[in-house]
Amino acid sequence: MPCLGFFLKMRLWPINTDISVTASSFFFFFYFFIFLFFDLQVVNGIEIYSMKIDSKVTSRFAHNVITSRAVNRGNVPKEVFFDVELPKTAFITNFSMTIDGVTYPGTIKEKEVAKKQYEKAVSKGQTAGLVKASGRKTEKFTVSVNIAAASKVTFELTYEELLKRQFGKYEMFIKVKPKQLVKDFEIEVNIFEPQGITDLEAEGTFITNDLQNVIQKTFSDKKGHISFKPTLDQQRTCANCSQSLLDGDFIVKYDVKRTTPDNLQIVNGYFVHFFAPTNLPKLPKNVIFVIDISGSMAGREIVQTREALLKILDDIKEDDFFNFILFGSEVRTWRETLIKATPENLDEARKFVQGINTEVTNLHGGIMRGIDMLNAAHEGNLVPKRSASIIIMLTDGQPNVGKFDIQAHVKKAIEGKYPLYNLGFGYGVDYSFLEKMALENKGLARRIYPDSDAALQLQGFYDEVSNPMLTDVELNYPENEISDLTRNSFKHFYDGSEIVVAGRFIDNNQNSLTVDVRGEGANDALSYTTKQDAEQTAKAFQEQEYIFGEYIERLWAYLTIEQLLEKRIAATGEEKENLTAEALDLSLKYKFVTPLTSMVVTKPEENDNQDGIADKPIEGMDIFTILLSLRMTFLPSVILPWPSESIDGDPHFIISVPQKDDAICFNINENPGAVLNLIKDPVTGITINGELIGDKIVNNDAKIQNTYFGKLGIANKHLDLKLTVTPEKITLQNGNEQTGFTWLDSVTLQQEGLTLIINRKKNLVLKMGSGASFVIVLHQVWKKHPLHQDFLGLYILESDKLSEQTHGLLGQFFHPIDFTILEIHPGSDPKKPDATMIVKNNELTVTRGWQKDYRTDPTHGLDVPCWFVHNNGAGLLDGVHTDYIVSSLF
Repeated sequence: MPCLGFFLKMRLWPINTDISVTASSFFFFFYFFIFLFFDLQVVNGIEIYSMKIDSKVTSRFAHNVITSRAVNRGNVPKEVFFDVELPKTAFITNFSMTIDGVTYPGTIKEKEVAKKQYEKAVSKGQTAGLVKASGRKTEKFTVSVNIAAASKVTFELTYEELLKRQFGKYEMFIKVKPKQLVKDFEIEVNIFEPQGITDLEAEGTFITNDLQNVIQKTFSDKKGHISFKPTLDQQRTCANCSQSLLDGDFIVKYDVKRTTPDNLQIVNGYFVHFFAPTNLPKLPKNVIFVIDISGSMAGREIVQTREALLKILDDIKEDDFFNFILFGSEVRTWRETLIKATPENLDEARKFVQGINTEVTNLHGGIMRGIDMLNAAHEGNLVPKRSASIIIMLTDGQPNVGKFDIQAHVKKAIEGKYPLYNLGFGYGVDYSFLEKMALENKGLARRIYPDSDAALQLQGFYDEVSNPMLTDVELNYPENEISDLTRNSFKHFYDGSEIVVAGRFIDNNQNSLTVDVRGEGANDALSYTTKQDAEQTAKAFQEQEYIFGEYIERLWAYLTIEQLLEKRIAATGEEKENLTAEALDLSLKYKFVTPLTSMVVTKPEENDNQDGIADKPIEGMDIFTILLSLRMTFLPSVILPWPSESIDGDPHFIISVPQKDDAICFNINENPGAVLNLIKDPVTGITINGELIGDKIVNNDAKIQNTYFGKLGIANKHLDLKLTVTPEKITLQNGNEQTGFTWLDSVTLQQEGLTLIINRKKNLVLKMGSGASFVIVLHQVWKKHPLHQDFLGLYILESDKLSEQTHGLLGQFFHPIDFTILEIHPGSDPKKPDATMIVKNNELTVTRGWQKDYRTDPTHGLDVPCWFVHNNGAGLLDGVHTDYIVSSLF
């Protein structure tokens, strides 16, 4: 379910401070969602006085405009951040900032042209306005601007998307979280569907009885309207409270009337054909589950897989056939052939699933066995002739033989007979390999994220394909009348979904179209002819008031670009070049930010325009590829994704506590030269130690000396790997072999059990085995600085990949930690209140303050609010901090 997110964030900075921009990464679900997320802080005179999202949906094509207005009521310039989280399937089409009546627009250009313009700006010391980001559900658009005293700024972002039907509904999901009262807060959704609207609903998890009356919902025939505009008093948690009640999910659902299986619309030389028959008998299905049980799936991953498979077994129907193939060091099957889903067989299958354990991987053998089994079942008439066969593979590993060999073998073996769905579990999977192989075989790839809801993600995907209604669907259009047709043949049609085909007429004046539809159903073939003319479409549109532009032409362009980019993934050579050129031309013509284009944003900063760049990310990139590509577009403006614990600065330990939406921080005060154990995991064999350095000149009068990490040692004893990192060099020892690099190098090194990426003079990314990933940030100071010297910061990604036995100054916090804050009261610093924290059965006095997070800006850092634990973390740490002092890096 793709989703849109939006939040506006304000912070006070000195006027000459470089602006840094955030970005994050996650995934998408299976409905169309709009995810609206406002995260606001009113700081020293900045007031957000208006927020609005205006969504217009015409024939499933959504045109969304997000507008936010702010005013600086202070007497000095201040900075405002505008952050918008967009659905992954959406294309940005426009952005502008209006400051005191002057508009600063964004322009969409070919990626290389935009990159050169951007790099020219960066070379002048100007700051980035936008960077690309990839998220589980969303992509983030971010821009920031300084606004003068008594000035106003208006941000306006436009994006478009074709809504995809799943489970019989088009759904808009709006995450509402203002975190403050907003004078003019409004969500407005207008829907126009020529077929007529049914079942329009609006609800919210935060909606009280009083707020229920604020939701205005009307629909009649073809029009639907939803409005949510609470007053300031209605937003309050209580009569005199300043906290906002708006905190949760706002959901709009609708579907269209379907008196016929399909609907044709013709406007100005373009057409769109929606196909979604109802009340058809469901086809029996034949499902092969190909499951990775390699060692990297051990622990939570295999538990979640078992949990999902048990739930899926509850949904398998008695006329279905199924089997499980497990690939580890060997390939083994539950049964030698496909088995009918009788109650007895399902009970046996549940016992088998509960006993699934892990071993070494053999991906190639597993999937080939699944294809052979389906082929044998069809050739031997073991399954109904009118049935739908599907292969679903789940893996978190890398292919065990050459990628191209596997792809070629699989494509040859399937021969277009069965769709292949590849589910990539986790961040380390070779997603691009899985995606290409799925697309070559009429399926798709999905990333399953190893969070607490992974089992639900797996089951949710299965639910999408669990009810096939038709196979071999063909929508045929007259070849001599139509050009530039989007995809018009589909292996399966699933209940509750919709097929959309668009094209344009060779003769722009043609006003009628005849389509032949063919498909194979459970009982017999589906075959009929449908007709439409422009006059009938025009009559259907007479009642509507808010159609936007040439929407069918834009819908055609959107769908064409999307499918060209999809074809491009599996193409090579000249074919890939042609697909790229065609998609680029359309992206530029219709002003879509796609993976081939960028939007250059010109921002006013201190009387000098500055350029930022917005790119469309690619889901197939794993975390390391994402970081490498972001380096090309100004890495200091990127928040590295998914860190939960970090060390940076003097040295500041920052511990994220997601369930509290908060953080705890502490310092370790030890003498330069001390080596601290940061992480030690006896199961994965990973150990990280850090050596402290101090300032060049020691202040003997100071009670506490400034210290930083000047050397980090990362080892994996199981792989016999050691990495030593200093601000000058990086040394990798692999057994008896030693390789050296400097921070002037740009390196991507991949070998069995190791991925190392060095982003020149900025950071390095490291992954050893199946454990967590680490990012080391380089901090460089002026070489002739009389006091400070270069140092390192450490950020942990995917800490849940380490075992429950992990410990160390940081490692002990990879397990859930809870705390309670009581009795907040003024402290010695009036800007930093003190409080009582109850943590680990200890009662501590803590101070609310800020620590620096240098992921976004290695020079200045970003202030992160946290509860500071004094005295070297006493009462928070297991034992005392001196317990973590070790004799050497290794």
